Amino acid sequence: MFRLLWAASVRTRYFLRRYMPTNILLDLIRTRRGLKWGVPAMLLAAPYLLAASICTNLIAGGGPGWLNILVILCIWNALKFILMGPVSLAHLIRTRLQEATVRRHVRRQSEGMKSARYATIGS
Repeated sequence: MFRLLWAASVRTRYFLRRYMPTNILLDLIRTRRGLKWGVPAMLLAAPYLLAASICTNLIAGGGPGWLNILVILCIWNALKFILMGPVSLAHLIRTRLQEATVRRHVRRQSEGMKSARYATIGS
């Protein structure tokens, strides 16, 4: 029974990561080239919160109860985008620091090789 539930959750997660638009966009933001778009992507939370508000007003006005699922889904997607901004900014800073460290290391190594080459030529 546990194995069946585990397999179902893995397949559901794979389906959602592969085909849901918000997850596709968040996966693109998590790449090296997409990290700079994390903070502007936070603005996409506004339409989701607006849709949740509209659905809540429809429910309060006597609308169908299944709209509650849409409210939860919209709020969940808005939270994902709101959290992705600071997370992508932190990842971008960490990545740029690592790249600067590698560039500095390569530059020092090449300068060391140049000075060693000139020392052997002058001898």
